[in-house]
Amino acid sequence: MLARAAENLYWMARYLERAENTARLITSTTDVLLDLPSGATLGWETLIKAVGLDKTFGKSYTQANEQSIMRFMIDDERNPSSMLSCVKYARENTRTLRELLPEELWERINSLYLFLRERAQLATSNRRERYVVLNDVIAQRHAIVGLISGVMAHDLAYQFIRLGRNIERADMTTRILDINFAVSIPQDMPLYEVSVERLWMSTLKALSAYQTYRRRQAVHVSSADVVDFLINDACFPRSLMYCLNEIESCLRALPFSGTVMSAAQPAKNALQYIKGSELNAIQLHELLDVLQKDLGEINAALATQYFHAYLNPEQPASESVQ
Repeated sequence: MLARAAENLYWMARYLERAENTARLITSTTDVLLDLPSGATLGWETLIKAVGLDKTFGKSYTQANEQSIMRFMIDDERNPSSMLSCVKYARENTRTLRELLPEELWERINSLYLFLRERAQLATSNRRERYVVLNDVIAQRHAIVGLISGVMAHDLAYQFIRLGRNIERADMTTRILDINFAVSIPQDMPLYEVSVERLWMSTLKALSAYQTYRRRQAVHVSSADVVDFLINDACFPRSLMYCLNEIESCLRALPFSGTVMSAAQPAKNALQYIKGSELNAIQLHELLDVLQKDLGEINAALATQYFHAYLNPEQPASESVQ
């Protein structure tokens, strides 16, 4: 497979996953802000900090309020990670790969782009419409994933799509965990325990994990149990352990993947002895920071081994986020 095609497949998958994850993150943050009592330390600006875009935001906006942040995250094409930008980039990548991908896939991704371009502006200013639009984006993205899994040959091209999806998914799970663990709710507030449970319930719902958590972990929602579940559960598709296992499985299917496998090992090792009940907020934040850097190392190793090799095998991968 040509290196350029492999790179485009990988980033097509990452962009689509990022668009869906941004929809999930916005929905989760909206729910949390509505549920939390006054005095809790969570605001809209937390959203852009969580995805590492606060500096990019500051270049275009002077006020970090709900409307400006929604515009920035949903339809601002100056933001390369806005939902509209991500779907647009995925669409452009798909256009160059039409001989490798099912014909229906182009139609689905093009339809998603046209839908978001038409409805995105409305979603930035109206919460009710936003909820409808974001959930529609998530549903359309699920249809795309199902099409890829059910129709596309599970060959090398498919493995690069799986890699992109699971690296991006793992990264967003760390960010959603980090946001909610950073929220401080004063313990002397009325209904403190109810507020904490709602916070973590919103986290699970943002990842479509609530029912699975209750079935596999516990009926009661606690921060320690949610952290354990989203980090260590090997069966839930959005847990960090599951994503890392998927990444490892993809790499085994690729030729000459030894150096990338080595880059993936530190993240896997970091999870093996983690228990949510043993971590305070600072320790978890530090762990999640390390995991985000480890995922960046996997991305860089992939770029060096497969995507940039056709230019110069000795050239290090770019550290910029695409």
